[in-house]
Amino acid sequence: MVTVDYIRELEKQQIKENIPDFRPGDTIVVGYRITEGDKTRVQNIEGLVIARQGGSVRETVTIRRISHGEGVEITFPIHSPNVEYIKVKRRGKVRRAKLYYIREKIGKAAKIKERQE
Repeated sequence: MVTVDYIRELEKQQIKENIPDFRPGDTIVVGYRITEGDKTRVQNIEGLVIARQGGSVRETVTIRRISHGEGVEITFPIHSPNVEYIKVKRRGKVRRAKLYYIREKIGKAAKIKERQE
């Protein structure tokens, strides 16, 4: 299958190497490139990783943050050219792969313990 090999080769070229090791429960900062008219800038978006799914080039991360009193969830394709960088701020100690239960928690109950390494 020539087309499958071609697709795999294209995907291999698009995978980023500078992605830090992070998992659900960690707090990360994503530098996302935003284009407004003819200007581009990098906006930092900080939030709690509640899900990481997919694999290879299609891998995505969902982060949750509180913005003006409302919970906001944003899903980023990790290997997108618009993602400038990802930095880990805190490592969280959780026992789940998907932290969707955080949506119902408010205030102090929504806190995640820090992981000791």
